[in-house]
Amino acid sequence: MSEHVLAVHPEPDLVQLLTPEGQRVEHPDYPLDITDDEISALYRDLVLVRRIDTEAIALQRQGELGLWASLLGQEAAQIGSGRALKGHDMAFPTYREHGVAWCRGVDPLTLLGLFRGTNLGGFDPREHNFNLYTIVIGAQTLHAAGYAMGVVRDGAVGTGDPQRDTAVLAFFGDGASSQGDVNEAFVWAGAGNLPVVFFCQNNQWAISEPVTTQSRVPLFQRASGFGFAGVRVDGNDVLACLAVTRKALDHARNAQGPTLIEAFTYRMNPHTTNDDTRRYRLGSEVETWKLKDPIERVRAYLTRVAGFDHTFFEKVEEEAKALAEHVRSGCRALPDPTPESVFDNVHVTMSDELREQRSEFVDFVSEVSA
Repeated sequence: MSEHVLAVHPEPDLVQLLTPEGQRVEHPDYPLDITDDEISALYRDLVLVRRIDTEAIALQRQGELGLWASLLGQEAAQIGSGRALKGHDMAFPTYREHGVAWCRGVDPLTLLGLFRGTNLGGFDPREHNFNLYTIVIGAQTLHAAGYAMGVVRDGAVGTGDPQRDTAVLAFFGDGASSQGDVNEAFVWAGAGNLPVVFFCQNNQWAISEPVTTQSRVPLFQRASGFGFAGVRVDGNDVLACLAVTRKALDHARNAQGPTLIEAFTYRMNPHTTNDDTRRYRLGSEVETWKLKDPIERVRAYLTRVAGFDHTFFEKVEEEAKALAEHVRSGCRALPDPTPESVFDNVHVTMSDELREQRSEFVDFVSEVSA
């Protein structure tokens, strides 16, 4: 464990291991044995996924993507939880888990292809143990619960074999917590004592609706009603997210049941590139959360406490520039989707009626384009 630790904890209901000022703190229930080099690796992850996000937004503005869902401000929640996964664990994302995709080895270009309309996700979920992005709000929590049932029936939980015991990690947002699918997944997980961890990124806004209109209690407290544990973690603290998720996943693998983690964070950018936050959010609110930036607190720790000098940060920045070029050039090289491609991959065998509609649509597009 790093020697740079203060024996103090700021808030009893919020697990925090790294303050916004970059000071390590202890939590009695979530000790984290981690070296400064390992923390620097997390810093690299945070910087690179933010750069992917920045480039994707620029590409959308340039007309190269149809849409993009930004993760700005939520990098720590995604990298911390993503790095807590073991290789054989399974993760179920929404449409914003670009940081978790990075942790699972998914090339960001495959994500951009989805938002460009040239693929259905672009990667094999079995190869990465990372399911395809789910646009239907909350549906992936039921997928995760079903997968966890399969884990139980395969005897891959509670065996004591770390190479066999498997956990499932399901991501969703505070807005999705109001969906029936999420609550049904909670029912199944609690009743079946399933090896699933529900990771809610509470970024305070369900598009234009604040979380205060959705729940009169903190979201993590809902878990008790379904018979399992809930915990709230500082979602801008990558170390706390790592420690809390790692412990919850260990519990799941050891047949100790599900956990609901509420990562208390903030969506710094609009919901998607089609959203305008000026219509519903105060600028002062954003400025307040900038002081809790997940990257800056790790940089402060590495600089002031761990003694990392400018050469390390320059190396990460150079890597970020190279990644940005990979994203830009790769995205522009992606093929444009053809109009008739919307009919593909709908049914295993295309019906005569659908084939006729496709033919008529192709003729229509040809006449309009002529």
